[in-house]
Amino acid sequence: MPLPEFHNRQAFYQYFIDDRYVAGMILEGTEVKSVREGRISFNDSYCLEQDGAIWVKSLHIPPYSHGTVNNHDPLRDRKLLLQKREIQRLRDRMKEKGYTLVPLRLFFNERNILKLEIGLARGKKLYDKRETIKRREEDRALRNDGHR
Repeated sequence: MPLPEFHNRQAFYQYFIDDRYVAGMILEGTEVKSVREGRISFNDSYCLEQDGAIWVKSLHIPPYSHGTVNNHDPLRDRKLLLQKREIQRLRDRMKEKGYTLVPLRLFFNERNILKLEIGLARGKKLYDKRETIKRREEDRALRNDGHR
C-alpha cells in the first residue's frame, strides 16, 4: 500500500516558489498515525523563524481515530529539523521584502520517515494569479484534445 503524500495546492496559486527545502518534523506518535490515515489540512498554515529554529504553525493534523486521552492537539506548533546553515540562509532571505516560508508538501521518504517540503516564496499579484489560471486552462484544453 503506497503511503499518502499531501500537496498544498493553494501555495502554488498564491506564491512564486523560489527555493525548496526538505525538513524533518518533531511529531508525537498519534500525529504520524493520523497522517498515515490520510487526513491532513494545509489551510492557513505557514512557517516562521523563532529563537534560531523554524516552526510550522496551523498545520492541522486531526486527532488519531483510535487514540486515547493522550491524543495530540491538532493545531499545535511543530518544530522543523534543518541544518544551522539552512536556517541562517532562510533567515537572511526572509528579511528581504516580500519573502515568506510556506509548507508545500508532506510525504514519507524512502526510509518511511515523515518529511515536510517548505518553500521560500514571494506573493503573487492578482494579474499573476489570472495568468496562472489561464495557463492551467490552456494546458487542460491541450490534454483533452490529445485524448479524442
